[in-house]
Amino acid sequence: MAFLKFNKSELVNLSYSLKREIISANKTGAYCNTSIVTCNTRRYHGLLAVPIDNFGGGKYMLLSSVDESVVMGGKQFNFGIHCYGDVYEPRGHKYIIDFDSDPVPEIVYKVGEILFSKAIVMVPDNDQVLIKYTLLEAPQKVTLKLKPFLAFRNIHSLTRQNGEARTEGREISNGMSYNMYPGFPDLNLQISRKSTFKAAPYWYNGITYSDEYRRGFDCVEDLFVPGEFITELTPGDSVVFSASVNEVNVKSLKRKFDDIVVKMGTISDIHDLLVRNAELLKCRKDGKEKINAGFSWLETGLLRETIMSLPGLTLYADGNTAEFEKILDTLIADEQERLYHRTTQVESPLMLTDTVQQYIHFGADRKRVWKKYGAVLKGIIESYAPGRRREVAMHPNGLLWAQMDWTALSWMNTYIDGHPVNERAGYQVELNAMWYNALCFALEMEAEFGARKSTFVSQWTPVRDLVKDNFQNVFKIADKDYLADYVDGSGQNMDVRPNQLYAVCLDYSPVDDEVKAGVIATINNELVTKRGIRSLSPRNAKYKGVYEGSQTDRDLAYHNGCAFPMLLGHYIDVCFNMMGAAFYKKAAYLTEGFYEDINKHGVGVFAELYDGDPPHEPHGAIACACSTAALLRVDYLMNKYKEDRK
Repeated sequence: MAFLKFNKSELVNLSYSLKREIISANKTGAYCNTSIVTCNTRRYHGLLAVPIDNFGGGKYMLLSSVDESVVMGGKQFNFGIHCYGDVYEPRGHKYIIDFDSDPVPEIVYKVGEILFSKAIVMVPDNDQVLIKYTLLEAPQKVTLKLKPFLAFRNIHSLTRQNGEARTEGREISNGMSYNMYPGFPDLNLQISRKSTFKAAPYWYNGITYSDEYRRGFDCVEDLFVPGEFITELTPGDSVVFSASVNEVNVKSLKRKFDDIVVKMGTISDIHDLLVRNAELLKCRKDGKEKINAGFSWLETGLLRETIMSLPGLTLYADGNTAEFEKILDTLIADEQERLYHRTTQVESPLMLTDTVQQYIHFGADRKRVWKKYGAVLKGIIESYAPGRRREVAMHPNGLLWAQMDWTALSWMNTYIDGHPVNERAGYQVELNAMWYNALCFALEMEAEFGARKSTFVSQWTPVRDLVKDNFQNVFKIADKDYLADYVDGSGQNMDVRPNQLYAVCLDYSPVDDEVKAGVIATINNELVTKRGIRSLSPRNAKYKGVYEGSQTDRDLAYHNGCAFPMLLGHYIDVCFNMMGAAFYKKAAYLTEGFYEDINKHGVGVFAELYDGDPPHEPHGAIACACSTAALLRVDYLMNKYKEDRK
């Protein structure tokens, strides 16, 4: 698509191009992430990061970068680029004339009469990255030199020159293999055509990651270069460089690269873009299917993020109900402790009810769904009974009280020096809204499909009624059109936050229609932006509308003003339910900005959060599962109501 391209003036301007990133990932959990000029600006950047079972499944950067040079007529031109403090060397970006990200990232360089391109792709089912180099034009044969920079470290860490590193390699077919430390897999570097390897082991010290420096983190590391691969190209020739944890058949590299690109296809519309993002964020390893919460630094298989994003990345993306159940089944099997015993994400187990409800609304058979997941949902409810969980207690009024000293027991869980920014101890509005929804759904389904004389129904019906009787009285603020964010021993917290959205957007609401209308009006007037829902009203003294500055500044802003796309799905859904097809234009207005910004931050992907203040710049993880899922849900709803408008 046109908005995934950049022109020469944009690419050579480092203040512009270094803020744009490309991300590719495969189904094994491996990824490639760097800037659009392939200068790494984060510790998480590199050409091949892979999960390693020996180290608990965490991701480790094996290959940081590859510097390319072409030699013609005795002159060498270097296309690589690294930052050393305030100096960039070499400055290969000055030769870039074009960049395209559809279907895969491709950069075109021009120097004199030489026109040269490189394209990068992740192999879907193997921890392997392929880089295809093509000599598009040249007056004569050129020599291509490839210099790999090896890291062999955790993606959250940095490495330094050291005596423990094993810098010797071994020859393999058309390449070399390296393994710098015990426990790591081999890194096999191979080329698709005849080449020579010139050993020249050297540590490049002081490579600086500018984005880490800006954020106040450790930002300098040393990378090991074992030497360079040398081959020759005539005009029209191409060669594929492979970096993989397995030794591969070099004769098949070019065909493999081309086949992957063909299967990816091109992006023809917004839905295609969203579906490709959904695929980016799902992985399959050791027979388990999971969701990656976001690239590059968020984890895979997280409870809350998986529950929130699952319907969007499967049902609303391509209607894949089998994949929905596989991921959900894996999550349930892996998260027994958090679902039934203890978690600081106190609302997340109850949120699973909403995920199952969305599955039913999508068309799943109610009886079959309850037969498969009913015991899980009932077990979650029973785990909130008095004395079962240390972090949350059910009070005599039926409501849930969440409190652990110095612990943030909700999704608003940032900390500064070990202290939560938003502790929110007490009756949390979203927790109790989800509690009521879970109770109502489970009781209705159990009455319909469960035992004739169900102990669960007789035990929990009075609790549901208590919650209904007390919720509105506890949370409704007198003479205001919104709900308290939480209620503690001091009374109602009157911060206008989006957490009250869950009291009106779930299938079963504990408030009456008049209150519901007031809540939506307040959210619309104070929290809704063109990049998601603000985490706090700008009228609040604690509001911080820009996510910039020191780590403390960013942590203060994260849940005190930043806008989150992940909340749009529920907001737009409830607005469609209230207003019908008449809300279509507003829904389009609230989402079109994301596609206007698709060439910022992460190219072709959707960010974790945005500034609460205009122009709502993107921040956080460049490709976020919850953001992508929310936009897929909105896309699905808009297509549904678009038909109703005809």
